[in-house]
Formats: sequence, C-alpha cells, structure tokens
Amino acid sequence: MEHPKDGLSLQERYGHLFSRLAQLSRAPARIDESNVYEEGNSGTRKMIDALVEENLLPGSRLEGREHFAEFCEQTRAGKRGLLLAEHYSNLDLPLIFYLLEHDTGNFGGELARRLVAISGLKLNEENHLVRAYTEAFTRIVIYPSRGLASVTDPEEINRGKKINMAAMRAMDAARRNRQVIAVFPSGTRYRPGRPETKQGVREIDSYLRIFDIMILVSINGSCLRISSGDPENMLADMVFRDKIIVASSPVIECRPFRKSIVETIDSSSGVDPKQETVNRVMELLEAQHIHYEAVRAAE
Repeated sequence: MEHPKDGLSLQERYGHLFSRLAQLSRAPARIDESNVYEEGNSGTRKMIDALVEENLLPGSRLEGREHFAEFCEQTRAGKRGLLLAEHYSNLDLPLIFYLLEHDTGNFGGELARRLVAISGLKLNEENHLVRAYTEAFTRIVIYPSRGLASVTDPEEINRGKKINMAAMRAMDAARRNRQVIAVFPSGTRYRPGRPETKQGVREIDSYLRIFDIMILVSINGSCLRISSGDPENMLADMVFRDKIIVASSPVIECRPFRKSIVETIDSSSGVDPKQETVNRVMELLEAQHIHYEAVRAAE
C-alpha cells in the first residue's frame, strides 16, 4: 500500500531531522591530509538508523548470510577484507549497516563494528547537512580520481594527492587493525539512463592487489531515489518505503581472481587489464542484482 509521504524529498520529509543532525555534527568542513580518517558519530547514527527503520518494509533482509559470516570469520582471523557494493543511493551504506546489525546471526554486529567506508570528498565539503548525514559512519575520505582529473589548479591538485596518500596510509592502518574496507566500485550513484555511472572505476584494481579476500554485495530495492529534476542535489532525493534485500557473494580470493582475468588478456590487444578486472567485478554484481531482483519480485 502506498504511503502518503512516499515520493517526498529528503528535505521535505526529514528537514527537521537534518537540522538536528547539523547540531550534532562534529566532522571538519574541509579535508586535508590530517583528517581523512573520521570515526562515526554515534549521536547522528541513531537518527539515521531511525530513518532507515521507518522506511524498510517487511521482508527486508540479508541474503547469503553464510557468506557474510565466513567473511567475518576470515577477517577476524587476520585476512585483509574488502566489501565491494552496488551504489544506487546515499542510503546504501546505512542499509548495509542496519541489516547487518539487526540480523539474528552472531556475525552481523561484529562485521558492522569493523566496517570502514571509503567516502568521496564531496560528501564532506559540498553541504553541511549532507556532511552531518554522512558522518554517522566511520569512513576514510578520498579525493576521487574522476574529480581530480578535471582539476587545473596546481594547489588543488597537490591537495588531492596529499589527501589520497594520507587515505592510503589510513587504509593500511585500518587493515592492520582488522577493520573491513567498504567501497562502491562505481565511484558514484547509478543514474537510470546513464550506463556510464554503473561502470567500475579503474582504481578498484589497486584494491584487489592489496586485499586478501572480498565479497560482492548487491542491493535490491531502494528507499531513496535520485530526483530526475534535480539529480545533483542529494537533499532532493525522494524517499520511499521499500523491501530491501542486501546480498553477499561467496568469499572471493582477491589476487587469484585478478590473476585469472589478467592471464586471459592478450598483451597486444590494447585491452587495459586494470579496467578489465573492474569490469568483471561489475558484471558479477549485475548478475547478482538481477538474480535477487527476481527473488524480490516473486515474493
């Protein structure tokens, strides 16, 4: 049954919440090499969880729970773990955290506590309300390669390089602490009708080189949908109640996965092995998404 508030923007429906989030915000408005690692804000986190809970329909759940559990066990034992997830909305990360923490198994809460998200600079610096929303979760901030490629100011280029070097150091420290790194390999939210936004970024290949294991996480259903009239304004995203399935692939060994793809590429073909590896990740995520979309539709 349609809810009377379905389709309202985040600003319209939760403007009061964002005002409270802003009051509790403590994240820096400008990122440099000294503050790329940000612990989650427990005060704002409670409000984001309440927003998620209000919009999840019955039947929302984790699938592939045994894979999440195995991944949790292996990373607890010291394997360096990478979680690569689809990206449809700015509610994807909160949904992953919420469903992990509310799962009945004994792995979800632990895995959520050890999860650190890679976050783009825009989420911290463009809008103080978006920053207050984002800071609910522990993250490492990067200067995305797509954005840095378009910069012409030498000082800003230098800033971006310093931020990314510091982010790599922070990621290394997190891995040594048995934290799990969560990344959206597309680097941006998928926009319907714009297939290029679902293409994986080449830099993901570098992650596969330095991590031991990974899981691919698909997200079916969406409680937050990009506004066609104002797609760049995150607060214009439209809120809907929906049934969400967050599903995991089996645990994958990163280096053998990458090697199996690179070895099939003819060096004289002109094919970029890094991009080809990421393309395969995105193909597997898409196939997983299609499978669980059929499951969701049949229920």
